[in-house]
Amino acid sequence: MTIVNAANFEVRLARTASELRAAQRLRYDVFVTELGARGALVDHDQQLEKDSYDPFVDHLILLCKRTNQVVGVYRLLRANAAEKAGGFYSENEYDLTLLKQSGRQILELGRSCLHRDYRGGAAMHFLWSGLASYVAQHRVEILFGVASFHGTDISALAHPLSLLHQNHLAAPELRVKARKDAYQNMNIVPAKDLDRRHAMVQVPSLIKAYLRLGGCVGDGAFIDHDFNTTDVCLIMDTTKLSDRQARIYSGVTK
Repeated sequence: MTIVNAANFEVRLARTASELRAAQRLRYDVFVTELGARGALVDHDQQLEKDSYDPFVDHLILLCKRTNQVVGVYRLLRANAAEKAGGFYSENEYDLTLLKQSGRQILELGRSCLHRDYRGGAAMHFLWSGLASYVAQHRVEILFGVASFHGTDISALAHPLSLLHQNHLAAPELRVKARKDAYQNMNIVPAKDLDRRHAMVQVPSLIKAYLRLGGCVGDGAFIDHDFNTTDVCLIMDTTKLSDRQARIYSGVTK
């Protein structure tokens, strides 16, 4: 099923093994080559970033018609598929009991990335439009997933992590918490000492985008040494989007 069909881009779910490999190759370029990630199933010979969840997810891909390349990816895992996969990917880092027992339709987002030549333009809006259509089709209410800061030096990330904790912490009913055995406190810098402008500069663009949509974060960060990142859990209640936020999220702009 094609979700978005524009002049230069097409957004849809991957249909073939070759499209899946193209998505995994893009993930390799971004997560392994650019960011230094590693993993048990990463195929360095074929340059594919893959893991045990790939057979169970829907791969939302952004195709550039001009080059016939996969230039954007979102990995989508619904609750029924997560049961078959042995759980959500995020459960390796966070206790998701609150979300799983909420009685609401939830969807995990993961492995979001764009080819370096397509960043900063309309490509992400097309991906979001595709995601919005998928969410509507499956009546998803809560989106969540881990999002990353590059690097594992908590002292270097003290200001942005503190900013997220102090200003964007999820409501108690959605406030998932980092695993007890790996919990990293995010509230490091007292509010009176926080350099908010400097802190926001350090926040990755994807996290900023979700904050603009009313997204929030769970309690605690997780240091992912395999991916060379410090992760936070983002949560977004799609039923609470304002009209303006809904337009941004659906890819509609004025």
